Amino acid sequence: MAATEWGPQPTSPAPASLGRYAAGVVITVVAILSQYFVPQTVPAAIGLYGNLPGDIFVVYGIPIIAFALLVGQPPLRDWKRRMGTAAWEGLQYYGLYLLLALFVIFLMSIVYEIVDPSALQLLNRPNPALEQAKGNPWFFVAFSFVIGAFEETIFRGFIFGYWRDRPGTWLVPATWTSVIFAGVHLYYGTTYGAAAPLIFPSLFLMGFAFAATYKASGGNLVVPAALHGAHDAAAFLTLISFELGIVLSYLIVLVGLLIWLIDYLSRKPAVDLSVPPPGAF
Repeated sequence: MAATEWGPQPTSPAPASLGRYAAGVVITVVAILSQYFVPQTVPAAIGLYGNLPGDIFVVYGIPIIAFALLVGQPPLRDWKRRMGTAAWEGLQYYGLYLLLALFVIFLMSIVYEIVDPSALQLLNRPNPALEQAKGNPWFFVAFSFVIGAFEETIFRGFIFGYWRDRPGTWLVPATWTSVIFAGVHLYYGTTYGAAAPLIFPSLFLMGFAFAATYKASGGNLVVPAALHGAHDAAAFLTLISFELGIVLSYLIVLVGLLIWLIDYLSRKPAVDLSVPPPGAF
């Protein structure tokens, strides 16, 4: 996988000020989190949040408009760049980081079994997003790719992408922007309570994988959006066929790991059998 560091691009437009960028981040976080407390505290807002178009406008429309006005389009300028590289790298990152997520969750589950095994029972509570989709699951399977495009535009395109042409390592912004990405999924915390920490590592590592894909491809958003959409679509597909949804979910991970293995083996130097190894007679 690509491991080059960013460097300033001479032809790149001057980035927006850090203050304007920070304002965009704050507006984004507030807009997304508002769905969890505004309808409960302002009854008049229920009409806006209580329907899909209104909710989409607040949660995704306001952040995109805010960033477009405050930061502009430079973070999105290469949204379809290097599609082949983005797909190859993106599947690898997705497979590796989701495998790591499973390992982290496994270790955390052992800790829960020792410290508070009853908390694991909270994971049996219904997922609010899946509950909402039960009436028309096929719509939400398809709509997952729209949501994936919105979220990748905001989190990888604007929030993480702001740092793409700045000198220094990409790991720091990839880490804290992935923390924000995981944190705004607040409904997991309100639903699963003490067991919620088992959910957030997957969200963080998925966000990190998409940031790594964006970085490795030089700004591609199509592949992260497609992988994000497929991840969510597989969850909604379980409402139609649980087995098919699970198979699709893990198939993407396995394909990514297979690509990583191919990539890894292709980089190993070939052994010249005509030259005897050291110490051979």
